Amino acid sequence: MAKTKELSKDVRDKIVDLHKAGMGYKIIAKQLGEKVTTVGAIIRKHKRTVNLPRPGAPCKISPRGAAMIMRTVRNQPRTTREDLINDLKAAGTIVTKKTIGNTLRREGLKSCSARKVPLLKKAHIYAHLKFANEHLNDSEDNWVKVLWSDETKMELFGINSTRRVWRRRNAAYDPKNTIKHGGGNIMLWGCFSAKGTGQLHRIKGTMDGAMYRQILGENLLPSARALKMGRGWVFQHDNDPKHTAKATKEWLKKKHIKVLEWPSQSPDLNSIENLWRELKVRVAKRQPRNLNDLEKICKEEWDKIPPEMCANLVANYKKRLTSVIANKGFATKY
Repeated sequence: MAKTKELSKDVRDKIVDLHKAGMGYKIIAKQLGEKVTTVGAIIRKHKRTVNLPRPGAPCKISPRGAAMIMRTVRNQPRTTREDLINDLKAAGTIVTKKTIGNTLRREGLKSCSARKVPLLKKAHIYAHLKFANEHLNDSEDNWVKVLWSDETKMELFGINSTRRVWRRRNAAYDPKNTIKHGGGNIMLWGCFSAKGTGQLHRIKGTMDGAMYRQILGENLLPSARALKMGRGWVFQHDNDPKHTAKATKEWLKKKHIKVLEWPSQSPDLNSIENLWRELKVRVAKRQPRNLNDLEKICKEEWDKIPPEMCANLVANYKKRLTSVIANKGFATKY
């Protein structure tokens, strides 16, 4: 037997209204052209549900109070639940932190750690945006010619320092449930292109301009040859004073190395940051025991990073530029 079509809400409401006015099932059915059994079922259902209490406790925060909360957190995302409780208390509504949290979640918000981004002044934002606009329409072939570089710090215990464990309440300091911290770190210089990773060099001591130029001489040029960069390749490094020193500029000019003009405070534009993250994850899995072991493992894992990953970072470079433009020059997720 085919299922009959459900009556619209307007018709159901009309049936209930006519019944409240004193009409019987047959009269209502005849007037509306419906079956008597249908009319009876709708009226019986209405009687069962009309006086039922609403499920759950009533909301303590009025729609006006919820709107005030949303307006506050839109303007000041760092507002705490304690601040919101005090605001509502001043307006005559007393609630708990849990109620505040539930209200914000219903509105689609959740508490998250604020992302760490570089401190950007107006000049940085302008340069960031200018670079993105100027290079937005560059072809992928242009980025294939770039040899990207940067320095990074590698902690001995690195990513493991934030690892979570399953334990009982009183077993926090059981050696199996603890992780080491401290232990020192090493500084690394590295480079890569769309064809793969270049050389990785450990920086010993404090790096000055002379040491930087020595690192470039011993690692940049051999990397360019190994990666078969060919003629017309471009070197990318940031605006660290050692990189932009007069002696460094003269050294690069003497070696006939073309340098990509780079906006300050723009790590999100440098694809090598993704490789540093990949390297740190790989190294953490191998759990180095000391700094010399850390250096050895870093170089081994750096060489294992697949060329396909490097090529993909370069192929998708336009997405970074688009993101910078969409965010009006401010820092992006990259």
